[in-house]
Amino acid sequence: MANGVDLTQHGKVNMDIKSLVGIAIMIMSIAAVYFSLQGKIAQLQLDVIRMQDTSELNTEFRIKWPRGELGALPDDAVQDINIEYIKEEIEEVKEVLEELEEELEGHIRAMGQ
Repeated sequence: MANGVDLTQHGKVNMDIKSLVGIAIMIMSIAAVYFSLQGKIAQLQLDVIRMQDTSELNTEFRIKWPRGELGALPDDAVQDINIEYIKEEIEEVKEVLEELEEELEGHIRAMGQ
């Protein structure tokens, strides 16, 4: 080996402190970036899991709420009671109107004879 480097068990490397400190700082910087990226990846994975859970809950709510499977708001209950009351009132008004129409028809027949 004419141009090769002869490495042995007792080989020595001479390096100044400045280069050694530079290499150590570079290795620590790379490690800091690596761990920072790992932390960001873990946070993003957690965010995705939370968004999936929220999406599933939203889908469940969107499907079940209109069906009444998740309950109702107190205002909805009041509104339902009011609607029932109005329905009853309308039925009573219809009955009175029918009675009045029958009486009117009777008076018209009586006047026509």
